[in-house]
Amino acid sequence: MAQPADTFSSYDAIGNREDLSDIIFDITPTDTPFLSSIAKRSASSTKVEWQTDALAAASATNAVIEGDDATTDASTATTRLFNYTQISDKVARVTGTQRAVNSAGRGDEMAYQIMKRGAELKRDMESSLLANNAQVLGNDTTARETGGIGSWIATNDDLGGSGASPTGDGSDARTDGTQRAFAEADLKTVLAACWDAGGEPDTIMLGSFNKQAASAFSGGATRTVEAGEKQLVNAIDVYVGDFGQLAIVPNRFQRARDGLVLQMDMWELATLRDIQTVSLAKTGDTEREQLIVEYALCSKNEAASGMVADLTTS
Repeated sequence: MAQPADTFSSYDAIGNREDLSDIIFDITPTDTPFLSSIAKRSASSTKVEWQTDALAAASATNAVIEGDDATTDASTATTRLFNYTQISDKVARVTGTQRAVNSAGRGDEMAYQIMKRGAELKRDMESSLLANNAQVLGNDTTARETGGIGSWIATNDDLGGSGASPTGDGSDARTDGTQRAFAEADLKTVLAACWDAGGEPDTIMLGSFNKQAASAFSGGATRTVEAGEKQLVNAIDVYVGDFGQLAIVPNRFQRARDGLVLQMDMWELATLRDIQTVSLAKTGDTEREQLIVEYALCSKNEAASGMVADLTTS
């Protein structure tokens, strides 16, 4: 059926106002489970240092003769560890015209861009802290880098074929091995090793693929249906093993091939400069704002944590 003659429709109109929502829809993930959970402290130098120690091995033959002279036991020095601070930044630049016009969804374009850059900076920090990169001292032409978690976990790791552990002091990255499926037996091996070393891990951190793999472990083989709510429970968010209870936390920004077994209170973020906004010099009809942060990862004792490394990711 055709439109009647001389009917004026929206197709003919020139002055109709647009219908632009005043809400900006953004589902980009901003959660940073590791950064948000670990302890925080202030740093006072670009080289952040701490010490670790260990007791002598337990002896089942510690028996002395009655009345004998006491024998002095050997003492060992503490281990002094360090990491370097890393500078990360994001810069927003907006023209004077754009700040003056009426924008939908935000009152001021610069404020909106700063908000976005702040979320991006936290995501970058999470990725750097969980990376497999060695610390870098840096110089006038090379940026300092903080050693990521992959360069610290060495005592309790389970590797794929040809994989090699790092030294465990942040100075070198681990060597990736042949990828294999995430197996509960490998997780149990790492949990036992952590416990034997004195650790009490409380968190298993995984990428999306291996979070689903963990939900298929035999411990969760019996699935339940909540009859009243008609819900099938088909996930494991808490793993109860022989050595305690651990939360299973998905993390979008860790290496997907790493299964991290963490005692969270043994990791710390040392901040030399917390996230701050700095106005940069004006060179024309634009304004620039820099968000900058300087931080280091502190592994207070890597033997408390572990890793099932070299996992398949698809």
